[in-house]
Amino acid sequence: MIRVLLADDQSLVRAGFRALLDAQPDMEVAGEAADGEEALRKVRELRPDVVLMDIRMPLLDGLAATRRITDDDALAGVKVVMLTTFELDEYVFEAIRSGASGFLVKDTEPDELLRAVRAVVEGDALLSPGVTRRLIAEFAARSKEPAAAGTLTELTEREREVMALVGIGLSNEEIARRLVVSPLTAKTHVSRTMVKLGARDRAQLVVLAYESGLVRPGWLG
Repeated sequence: MIRVLLADDQSLVRAGFRALLDAQPDMEVAGEAADGEEALRKVRELRPDVVLMDIRMPLLDGLAATRRITDDDALAGVKVVMLTTFELDEYVFEAIRSGASGFLVKDTEPDELLRAVRAVVEGDALLSPGVTRRLIAEFAARSKEPAAAGTLTELTEREREVMALVGIGLSNEEIARRLVVSPLTAKTHVSRTMVKLGARDRAQLVVLAYESGLVRPGWLG
């Protein structure tokens, strides 16, 4: 059973998400929070699998709450998906760098929301369809200058190649087609790369690809 915490200051939004999630045989809503401080308390108390976190909330915004969650080793198993009204919210890239597993716009189709929850539990990064590469490129362009690529010295040549493809927004299936390997092999390379670099999930691997200089904005393959 996937346990989800809903963090949004609009009760109507929470009610809609609750109705959708509770209707699924493999999901349940573990709790709700109307502000960031409450969300942080509930996460520590309930230890949900996934938090659907609104970016803009009173007392403590979703970005700050996400940082505190992902910085707490005791909460390492909690995945955060940011919710935003705008596809290109200025805080999204920073949220992913801070440890969020991705983001969804609030008008996402119900089926896509359910897929998103299941995906992040499996360790995949989640970005709304159609905006992945555009968002990564735009916000990476605003990020700090690339660090020295020495951080990638532990990777094999193939792992660096796979990391670059993850960085431009390709899925495991797309990587497999590009490299003419099986999807399972592509997934294995991605997983090994994440372990070697200490990446929390696929989203942070994307960030590392940009910050190491392995991928540059505009390289959309």
